[in-house]
Amino acid sequence: MKLEFIYHNTATTENGQKNVDFYVGVLGLRMVKKTVNQDNPTAYHLFYADEKGDPGSDLTFFEYPGIPQGRPGSGMVHRIVWRIGSTEALDFWQGRLTSRGVKVDRVDGHLRFPDPEGLEHELLVPDVDDEPLTADHPEIPAEMALQGFDGVRAYTDEPGRSRELLDGALGFNPREGDRLWEARGDVRGSLYEYDETPEGRGLQAAGSVHHVAWASTPEDHEIWRDRVISAGAQPTPVIDRFYFRSIYFREPSGVLFEIATIGPGFTIDEPLEALGEKLSLPPFLEHMREQIEPGLRPITNPRHVPASG
Repeated sequence: MKLEFIYHNTATTENGQKNVDFYVGVLGLRMVKKTVNQDNPTAYHLFYADEKGDPGSDLTFFEYPGIPQGRPGSGMVHRIVWRIGSTEALDFWQGRLTSRGVKVDRVDGHLRFPDPEGLEHELLVPDVDDEPLTADHPEIPAEMALQGFDGVRAYTDEPGRSRELLDGALGFNPREGDRLWEARGDVRGSLYEYDETPEGRGLQAAGSVHHVAWASTPEDHEIWRDRVISAGAQPTPVIDRFYFRSIYFREPSGVLFEIATIGPGFTIDEPLEALGEKLSLPPFLEHMREQIEPGLRPITNPRHVPASG
């Protein structure tokens, strides 16, 4: 029994419209679900992914207007790593991002850049042949598109504290001592890597990652919860998120983990061709629509803006 891969990463934004403009308009992802934070329905929860909303490509954001810019610290994911198809794609993204005023660094064949709120991303050509998870965008050729997650990097000064959970209960494979781990299931894999913590305390706010979610088959989900408990962690009960089922816990280095089921998926309440076009609410919040919707700031999806001229 193995966790499959990184299902999604969830971060925070102060401004949903600017967030959509960057992740859909610039990076070329598809907004596959516009919904709310189920634990705080006054806040948007925006989901971006490949064209089909597949796990493994799913980056999500909570919107909290007025919050300050965050900064990563100990026990926080500080960089999201994406796959692309070739060195030519690195050139494409360096040019596309630079032309839009994004500061990019090209280091050892990798391209690093922040989003408008400082969340760091990295693009690389992977050494695995997992299926590319790509979205359609009129300005981004399919061979240049982002292809889903390769992994995440987190800060900790004591990576050895997490070995028992990662290697034992969760079945991660060590790649470089206690600092680099791989979760690989039957479909695809993802890397989890630790870096030394910089000076200063972290702040969970705009431009920071809230949690990283790992994918589980539905039939194994509750078994994972039992294994996490046996390793000394304290997971939540299984929570029905409608689009998937979840448990949450902190791994010993402080990073908030989620284990989420693959399915039912985002087409449970919208057809594939219309994903993300309206505010979707799970059935247990639908009765609050008249209270929820007026409190959310309008968002225009650049994917649905007609071309001028």
